[in-house]
Amino acid sequence: MTSASESTPTKEAKPNVFHWYSPRFWHGMCSSTWWSLLARNRFRIHPARWGLAFGASTFAAVNSFARHWENAWYRRELREAQVTQPPIFIVGHWRSGTTFLHELLVLDPRHGFPRTIDCMLPNQFLHCGDFISKYLGFFLPSQRPMDNMAAGFQRPQEDEFALMNMGVPSPYLTMAFPNHPPVACDYLDFEGVSAADLEAWKAALQEFLCRVQIRDSRRIVLKSPTHTGRLAVLAEMFPGAKFIYMARDPRSVFPSTVRLWKSLYESQALQLARHEGLEEYVFTCFERMDAAYQRDRDKVPSGSLCEVRYEDLAQDPLGQLQRVYDELELGEYDAARPHFEEHVAGLKEYRTNVFQLDDARLAEIEQRLGPFMQRYGYEPMPTAGSAVDDEAAVESGP
Repeated sequence: MTSASESTPTKEAKPNVFHWYSPRFWHGMCSSTWWSLLARNRFRIHPARWGLAFGASTFAAVNSFARHWENAWYRRELREAQVTQPPIFIVGHWRSGTTFLHELLVLDPRHGFPRTIDCMLPNQFLHCGDFISKYLGFFLPSQRPMDNMAAGFQRPQEDEFALMNMGVPSPYLTMAFPNHPPVACDYLDFEGVSAADLEAWKAALQEFLCRVQIRDSRRIVLKSPTHTGRLAVLAEMFPGAKFIYMARDPRSVFPSTVRLWKSLYESQALQLARHEGLEEYVFTCFERMDAAYQRDRDKVPSGSLCEVRYEDLAQDPLGQLQRVYDELELGEYDAARPHFEEHVAGLKEYRTNVFQLDDARLAEIEQRLGPFMQRYGYEPMPTAGSAVDDEAAVESGP
């Protein structure tokens, strides 16, 4: 079956090359995590990526030393640290507008967030994160490879990357060896995950958030699509936590997600990706995450979950933000509104990318994801081969 193809973007794309020296996610792993990843995949690294593997191996040794040093230096702080306020979790499938909402909410001066440097170096960012951000930030591309959005060590990032680099099983490990079967899919909804492994996952998340709170005591706003099927566990871990679920038309989400993974495989993988089964993987993840979300949503206490359609947020960001603040009782909205207004004003020049869906793919999306579309009010298209928008201008990450 033919996959969706991307048409010419409505805005001119800027060159964004991931140079050989640009840091990858794997550069933040410690030795035990890194070598375990390679061993599980039988060291099947493509010769073109040997340089990347050598660099990650070198940094893994440095990271291991830095972790022990930080644990000793911050021994008292780490022992006493705790998550001081229930976090705010932004969830929803990749490319559903979660990054857009995340970057808006962290503009509120009352909110903190994990930075890219925190998630890349989760074991040692307390003592070296600011230094690396200030003096080595030029190594990081100024734009993300998947959508040309701004990148930087100080920008908000997904905590899933931190968990991955801490050695916790994560679906994101698939990016390292994309020609092998997808890994850790059970961690999308914890179905099939043993009690011991689940406790280890909880401990890692708690540890990472405590480290973030040592650096920034404000209420943490987290964004990870992978948390979409974990609501019951997160609500049990953090009583009083708030959840914002982002929904978006699957006819936009599907081709944009395929494009996302292709871009990440190109820049991050230790193999030259063949993309075999990629479209089916996107479908399967969507269906599994949606089923888990529907399973868990009623387990979240009343008044702690708010659902937002991306299309509504893009059309009226200030109005939707006020609704979120009111429904979840996040505090005085007017105190944050000026920060939101300034950011939204800067988005007026952005234009969407457009994808063309062929007849077969459009029909498959509407057939397999029809219940989701009906639930959130996305009407079937009267004609096939229709164009759909990808809001790459404001949605900048997985």
